[in-house]
Amino acid sequence: MPLPRIDSTDYTRQLEAKLACFKSTFADLCIPEPAVARSAPLYYRLRAEFRMWHEGDRVDYAMFDPTDPKRPVVIERFDAATEVIHAAMPRLRERILRDEVLKRRLFQVDFLATLSGELLITLVYHRRLDETWEVAARALADGLGVQIIGRSHKQKIVLDRDWVLEEFELDGRLLRYQQIEGSFTQPNGGVNRQMLRWARECATGLGGDLLELYCGNGNFTVALAPLYRRVLATEISKSSVQAAQYNLAVNGMSNVELVRMSSEDMSGALAGLRPYRRMRDIDLASFDFSTIFVDPPRSGLDVPTLALARGFAHILYISCNPATLHANVAALRDTHVVKASAVFDQFPYTDHLECGLLLRRR
Repeated sequence: MPLPRIDSTDYTRQLEAKLACFKSTFADLCIPEPAVARSAPLYYRLRAEFRMWHEGDRVDYAMFDPTDPKRPVVIERFDAATEVIHAAMPRLRERILRDEVLKRRLFQVDFLATLSGELLITLVYHRRLDETWEVAARALADGLGVQIIGRSHKQKIVLDRDWVLEEFELDGRLLRYQQIEGSFTQPNGGVNRQMLRWARECATGLGGDLLELYCGNGNFTVALAPLYRRVLATEISKSSVQAAQYNLAVNGMSNVELVRMSSEDMSGALAGLRPYRRMRDIDLASFDFSTIFVDPPRSGLDVPTLALARGFAHILYISCNPATLHANVAALRDTHVVKASAVFDQFPYTDHLECGLLLRRR
């Protein structure tokens, strides 16, 4: 896919085109009219990654178009990036240009920001980092008022912490999330809040207990847990589980059991196929599940997880791939009917569209 062309005057048209494609994909399932979560047309991305292109004494931010991967596209400004990143980019480049220690063999710069204004910058090098670099990087962090991490082959230097703390209000609650460098976080903070609000609207009144698969850093867990008696959440990534544990604690979620486990193994555990060591402290019989919440990778639900979902009264499904979502829901049409739908424009000016469905057992 070529680099997106960011034109705020064209935002509504491109969103309408994606919405029409979504409706066409699901026309055979007769889904309800989808709710639409619009993105801000500019300054919406909380994550950005750039190659650093060296030419003579200059160093510039650059990206590479997959249709012409050998030609760097110098980035003078990146209007997709949130204003915190947008403001930091020229200041960071200016500091790098003035300091040979920071500039030498700098290969890449990654930005991770929050809606609440925190910013973490990772500088990636093709050389070993030493104490001289660390002194220069600390001065850079102090000058910009940001967190700095240095990386090179088999080396990671964290000057203060390798995470940012996101904070935002949702339905009268202040939610807090630790977001760890290198781990997955939602890139479009404004749309993420709308996703959480839609999921809460769907879950309100369902009652009982919730099983959540692919919980990541607890993004949805923290938002949904107050609506259920108890929650059993699973995630396979170590760093995401670490962040989720922090996020559950900092948000005072006392009704959530978190297990580091794949969705396939959880399906096996619930089916009683065999005992699992990681489930030894979990009393599955004590749960009364009314809802399964899934936010799987692009490949969608595997066969065991799809079979597991059939047994739930409600399926709340967030997807980053409408095609696999359609295939999964079509496989469930004999047992479940779609009661609500939504699209979430996480990635404006691209073909990607996140979406969500609430299914109820017939």
